[in-house]
Amino acid sequence: MKILARKAIRDLKPYQPGKPIKELERELGIKEKDIIKLASNENPLGPSPAAVAAILKAVRGINRYPDGNSFCLKSALSRDLKLSSDNIVLGNGSDELIDIIIKAFMENGQEAVISRPSFLEYEIILRTYGCIFRQVPMLRSDLDAQGLIQRFSYDIDGILGSIGPKTKLIFIGNPDNPTGAYLTKSDIKVFLKRCPKDVIVVFDEAYRELVDRKNYADPSVCIKSRNIIVLRTFSKAYGLAGLRIGYAMADKGLSGWMERVRQPFNVNMLAQVAAEAALSDKRHISRTRALISTQRRYIVKQLKGLGLKVIEGPANFLLLSSDSRTGTDIFKRLLRYGVIIRDMSPYGLKQWARVNVGTVKENRRFIATLKRIL
Repeated sequence: MKILARKAIRDLKPYQPGKPIKELERELGIKEKDIIKLASNENPLGPSPAAVAAILKAVRGINRYPDGNSFCLKSALSRDLKLSSDNIVLGNGSDELIDIIIKAFMENGQEAVISRPSFLEYEIILRTYGCIFRQVPMLRSDLDAQGLIQRFSYDIDGILGSIGPKTKLIFIGNPDNPTGAYLTKSDIKVFLKRCPKDVIVVFDEAYRELVDRKNYADPSVCIKSRNIIVLRTFSKAYGLAGLRIGYAMADKGLSGWMERVRQPFNVNMLAQVAAEAALSDKRHISRTRALISTQRRYIVKQLKGLGLKVIEGPANFLLLSSDSRTGTDIFKRLLRYGVIIRDMSPYGLKQWARVNVGTVKENRRFIATLKRIL
């Protein structure tokens, strides 16, 4: 049946999400209550109670189609972001927004630029549409004095140098998953000054609310004057990953074209009301940030104490590596004890595994189990 498929997808490897708890329960017979998942960079505190209450209130109306224009949520975002509703496009998670951007702006023969390694969906969706893209390797710093910490960063000169006459899009995870790389305030200033104005730059800020770096910049202030699109999501800090809802910010000249190719009713009713309620619960975000900040430091300290290499990102996840075992081996061994982290081999990082910050109890169990298998 391969001959029936489009050529662009015949060799496409689909995105592999983190292993679900139910799947591990089926495979190994481990009870769900004995499994912890630290693989998908989710909010360990769960959704805001206000979001849950909004869902319960609205659930009896799911026989009706949702508001196709998401008026109430757009209005709430507009007030929060100090933007016009016309600057905002809603999507079924950031993944759909990436899809929308490519459909709206990429012509046959035009090119995109992405970094390597980076969020896999950029490459997957570009390949799905048969788009041409160039990959620019991330810069990788040397080990520190103890040989334990490394850092990935964007090759700004390399990205700008890869721009050609056919380049239309550049995707930048800010910060990137899984490397944790991000552009500082000075980086963005230099980058946007040198980048051609006819190239659309997409800043994917899925983890923006969780970043705790003082030199982190917010490129959304540039959207009215440049060809810039900023993506954000309710999946991470807001704890609504299961509802799949995200949004894009862009100049009206760009957002209008995105709206033309957006599917009607692409954001469901429960996602809309939950996101609106979650947006107003600033206390939940503050609690989430505080937990992640303290527990990330705990995990890093413990991993360094075990002699592991660590790449600490600015959000709620980090990479770990052992000289004696591959990341895949660590991932598989932890699974046997009901601890789910993420194997990084699909990203070309065979020696690495990724773990996200969980609750205090989850993090301590992760460290204890890691000591056991090592």
